[in-house]
Amino acid sequence: MDRDLPLAVLCGLLVGFSIFWFLSPDWFVAMGTAAVYAGAGYFYLAFDIPLLGSSIQFDDRIDRFGYAIGLFGLSVSPIAFAQYYGQQGVTTLPLVILFIGVIAFLLFISKARQQSEHIH
Repeated sequence: MDRDLPLAVLCGLLVGFSIFWFLSPDWFVAMGTAAVYAGAGYFYLAFDIPLLGSSIQFDDRIDRFGYAIGLFGLSVSPIAFAQYYGQQGVTTLPLVILFIGVIAFLLFISKARQQSEHIH
């Protein structure tokens, strides 16, 4: 029996319930975050993708600089966006957690796609 999907759903539900209980009593925010983390968890488990490993490398100096600028923007923009549109404090944390989950999901699906292309 394939246990990747049930474990991923469990991971998403744990994140969603944690968001709901501790950070934001809004089911819409909690369930959206849970769905993103369930999707990211599925690709992490199903394709055996290293969580902290990075296989993205660029040889050209300009490409590495562009990659660094993009990563900086991805790491800073959720905090800036949350402070601009929301209240400062605990209410901005769910947005930051959701944004990190979106980045993880997109990274995992791209690596899963690369792995599936090499298999077929």
